[in-house]
Amino acid sequence: MSTEDPVVRLSEDECWRRLEGPEIGRLVTHVGEVVDIFPVNYVVDGHSLVFRTAEGSKLVELTVNDEVIFEVDDHTDADAWSVIARGTAHALETLAEREAADRLGLKPWIPTLKYNYVRITPASLSGRAFRRTPEPERYGVSDY
Repeated sequence: MSTEDPVVRLSEDECWRRLEGPEIGRLVTHVGEVVDIFPVNYVVDGHSLVFRTAEGSKLVELTVNDEVIFEVDDHTDADAWSVIARGTAHALETLAEREAADRLGLKPWIPTLKYNYVRITPASLSGRAFRRTPEPERYGVSDY
Protein backbone atom coordinates (compact mmCIF):
# COMPACT_ATOMS: atom_id res chain seq x y z
CA MET A 1 0.00 0.00 0.00
CA SER A 2 1.45 3.37 -0.93
CA THR A 3 1.50 6.17 1.60
CA GLU A 4 -0.62 8.31 -0.75
CA ASP A 5 -3.51 5.91 -1.27
CA PRO A 6 -5.29 4.60 1.84
CA VAL A 7 -7.38 2.16 -0.28
CA VAL A 8 -5.87 -0.56 -2.48
CA ARG A 9 -7.66 -3.11 -4.68
CA LEU A 10 -6.74 -6.71 -3.93
CA SER A 11 -5.92 -9.17 -6.72
CA GLU A 12 -8.02 -12.33 -7.00
CA ASP A 13 -5.14 -14.38 -5.53
CA GLU A 14 -4.85 -11.94 -2.61
CA CYS A 15 -8.62 -12.17 -2.06
CA TRP A 16 -8.35 -15.97 -1.77
CA ARG A 17 -5.41 -15.66 0.66
CA ARG A 18 -7.41 -13.27 2.85
CA LEU A 19 -10.47 -15.56 2.80
CA GLU A 20 -8.36 -18.38 4.26
CA GLY A 21 -7.77 -16.49 7.53
CA PRO A 22 -11.05 -15.61 9.23
CA GLU A 23 -13.68 -18.17 10.11
CA ILE A 24 -16.79 -15.98 10.00
CA GLY A 25 -18.39 -14.36 6.98
CA ARG A 26 -21.77 -12.97 6.03
CA LEU A 27 -24.03 -14.72 3.53
CA VAL A 28 -26.47 -12.46 1.68
CA THR A 29 -29.52 -14.04 0.04
CA HIS A 30 -32.27 -12.47 -2.02
CA VAL A 31 -35.74 -13.89 -2.63
CA GLY A 32 -38.37 -11.61 -4.14
CA GLU A 33 -38.24 -8.36 -2.21
CA VAL A 34 -36.60 -9.98 0.84
CA VAL A 35 -32.87 -9.62 1.35
CA ASP A 36 -31.37 -11.52 4.29
CA ILE A 37 -27.90 -11.61 5.77
CA PHE A 38 -26.63 -14.50 7.88
CA PRO A 39 -23.34 -14.80 9.77
CA VAL A 40 -21.81 -18.22 9.07
CA ASN A 41 -18.53 -19.89 9.83
CA TYR A 42 -16.86 -21.31 6.74
CA VAL A 43 -13.74 -22.84 5.20
CA VAL A 44 -12.08 -22.31 1.86
CA ASP A 45 -12.05 -25.44 -0.31
CA GLY A 46 -10.08 -24.84 -3.50
CA HIS A 47 -11.79 -21.89 -5.16
CA SER A 48 -15.04 -22.28 -3.26
CA LEU A 49 -16.37 -21.66 0.24
CA VAL A 50 -18.18 -24.24 2.35
CA PHE A 51 -20.38 -23.75 5.40
CA ARG A 52 -22.69 -25.94 7.49
CA THR A 53 -26.25 -25.12 8.39
CA ALA A 54 -29.33 -26.61 9.97
CA GLU A 55 -32.67 -26.84 8.20
CA GLY A 56 -34.24 -23.41 7.96
CA SER A 57 -34.47 -20.15 6.11
CA LYS A 58 -30.96 -20.19 4.58
CA LEU A 59 -31.59 -23.51 2.82
CA VAL A 60 -35.09 -22.53 1.74
CA GLU A 61 -33.90 -19.23 0.31
CA LEU A 62 -31.00 -20.88 -1.55
CA THR A 63 -33.46 -23.34 -3.10
CA VAL A 64 -35.56 -20.46 -4.44
CA ASN A 65 -32.61 -18.31 -5.59
CA ASP A 66 -29.07 -19.67 -5.57
CA GLU A 67 -27.42 -16.31 -6.34
CA VAL A 68 -25.58 -15.04 -3.26
CA ILE A 69 -23.06 -12.54 -2.02
CA PHE A 70 -20.57 -13.56 0.65
CA GLU A 71 -18.55 -10.93 2.54
CA VAL A 72 -15.60 -11.34 4.86
CA ASP A 73 -13.52 -8.65 6.53
CA ASP A 74 -10.93 -8.20 9.23
CA HIS A 75 -8.98 -5.37 10.82
CA THR A 76 -6.18 -4.38 13.14
CA ASP A 77 -5.37 -0.96 14.59
CA ALA A 78 -3.21 -0.27 11.51
CA ASP A 79 -5.17 -1.71 8.61
CA ALA A 80 -8.34 -3.42 7.46
CA TRP A 81 -9.63 -5.35 4.47
CA SER A 82 -12.85 -6.62 2.92
CA VAL A 83 -13.50 -9.31 0.30
CA ILE A 84 -16.80 -9.84 -1.50
CA ALA A 85 -17.61 -13.04 -3.41
CA ARG A 86 -20.54 -12.99 -5.82
CA GLY A 87 -21.75 -16.33 -7.10
CA THR A 88 -24.04 -19.27 -6.52
CA ALA A 89 -24.64 -21.54 -3.54
CA HIS A 90 -25.98 -25.07 -3.45
CA ALA A 91 -26.45 -27.71 -0.79
CA LEU A 92 -24.15 -30.71 -1.11
CA GLU A 93 -26.38 -33.66 -1.90
CA THR A 94 -24.34 -36.72 -2.79
CA LEU A 95 -22.72 -38.94 -0.21
CA ALA A 96 -19.31 -38.35 -1.83
CA GLU A 97 -19.77 -34.54 -1.60
CA ARG A 98 -20.79 -34.71 2.06
CA GLU A 99 -17.94 -37.09 2.96
CA ALA A 100 -15.43 -34.76 1.27
CA ALA A 101 -16.94 -31.80 3.18
CA ASP A 102 -16.67 -33.76 6.46
CA ARG A 103 -12.91 -33.99 5.88
CA LEU A 104 -12.61 -30.16 5.75
CA GLY A 105 -12.82 -30.01 9.56
CA LEU A 106 -15.58 -27.42 9.64
CA LYS A 107 -17.14 -27.34 13.11
CA PRO A 108 -20.20 -25.32 14.14
CA TRP A 109 -19.50 -22.38 16.43
CA ILE A 110 -22.80 -22.96 18.19
CA PRO A 111 -23.21 -26.45 19.70
CA THR A 112 -26.15 -27.46 17.53
CA LEU A 113 -26.49 -30.22 14.96
CA LYS A 114 -25.93 -29.00 11.43
CA TYR A 115 -26.25 -31.77 8.89
CA ASN A 116 -26.27 -29.66 5.72
CA TYR A 117 -23.23 -28.43 3.86
CA VAL A 118 -23.50 -25.60 1.35
CA ARG A 119 -20.87 -24.73 -1.24
CA ILE A 120 -20.52 -21.19 -2.59
CA THR A 121 -18.90 -21.02 -6.00
CA PRO A 122 -17.84 -17.44 -6.70
CA ALA A 123 -18.26 -16.05 -10.21
CA SER A 124 -16.28 -12.98 -9.12
CA LEU A 125 -14.19 -11.79 -6.19
CA SER A 126 -13.37 -8.22 -5.29
CA GLY A 127 -11.43 -6.92 -2.36
CA ARG A 128 -9.98 -3.81 -0.83
CA ALA A 129 -7.29 -3.20 1.76
CA PHE A 130 -7.35 -0.03 3.84
CA ARG A 131 -4.81 1.87 5.92
CA ARG A 132 -6.37 3.00 9.19
CA THR A 133 -4.99 6.46 9.82
CA PRO A 134 -6.51 9.63 11.23
CA GLU A 135 -9.07 11.40 9.05
CA PRO A 136 -7.54 14.13 6.88
CA GLU A 137 -8.34 17.75 7.65
CA ARG A 138 -11.87 18.21 6.31
CA TYR A 139 -11.96 21.97 5.96
CA GLY A 140 -8.47 22.82 4.72
CA VAL A 141 -5.71 24.63 6.50
CA SER A 142 -6.87 27.36 8.85
CA ASP A 143 -5.24 30.80 8.79
CA TYR A 144 -5.99 31.37 12.45
